[in-house]
Amino acid sequence: MNPIAAVVIGMSIILAAATFAFVTDLLRNAEPDPNAAKIDRLTEQLARQDGEVQALRTELNALKRELSQLAAAPRPEPALPTQPAPPPDQPQTEQSFSVDQFGGMAPPQETEALTEPMQLAKKRFNDGILRPKPGVLREILGEPRTSYSTACQPVTNPKLVRALATRNFGNFRLTMIRPALDSLDQVLERLKKEEPDIYAAIGTAGALCARYVRGSAKSVSSHAWGAAVDLTLKRDLDRMGDGSTQFGLVVLAEFFNDAGWYWGAGYSREDSMHFEVGEALLRKWAAEGKL
Repeated sequence: MNPIAAVVIGMSIILAAATFAFVTDLLRNAEPDPNAAKIDRLTEQLARQDGEVQALRTELNALKRELSQLAAAPRPEPALPTQPAPPPDQPQTEQSFSVDQFGGMAPPQETEALTEPMQLAKKRFNDGILRPKPGVLREILGEPRTSYSTACQPVTNPKLVRALATRNFGNFRLTMIRPALDSLDQVLERLKKEEPDIYAAIGTAGALCARYVRGSAKSVSSHAWGAAVDLTLKRDLDRMGDGSTQFGLVVLAEFFNDAGWYWGAGYSREDSMHFEVGEALLRKWAAEGKL
């Protein structure tokens, strides 16, 4: 071994021993720190919390890996709820409807609903025209019969029977109160001159029908008094409650409103093929002795 190196090593050992002895003596003679125990407890607490944090991080990383795997996996398409197929659209002809007690055409049950105005009628039609409620019709024309169902039944009130008549309009026949037939005739004559194509397409789904309004066990339909008519275009029924209307019925609504009739598009569930005598017009006829 190199002597110089040996001397250096020896001196280093002696110095280290002296330093250790000196530090030991200092520590032995130093006064105890009163906060040392508190610091030790805090150090232990921090060590425990650090361990808990590390464990949570490990769990979080595991969850992240699981979510990544789930996101990467293909997802099946959700199953859509099955719905029954809608019935096919089939034109309905006048011959498919029943005949009333006087030989006119009676409307099917599905042609009237309860009466709260919808936006279409509020904004463009039925301005200033009120539909006569059953109480008004009873006041002017009496009760059509003593009992009702959801099916058409004959009118039995003699006063109302005397006020009814049956008339031909082209290829269909209607039974209504006489002044309503007269007014309808005037509307159709005007339509024939101004809108011949629409006039040629007009048919009917009936008029007189003593029954309840569909879905009700106490509200009688205005058809029961012969004060309403359902009209078709090219023998097609306008679908009730779908929020849309055949163009020709919109044109018809203007003509009927001008004559004082109420358009059924004003119902909460629109019934665009339905037209009925307005209350003011009905009262006018009563005042003139036409009923």
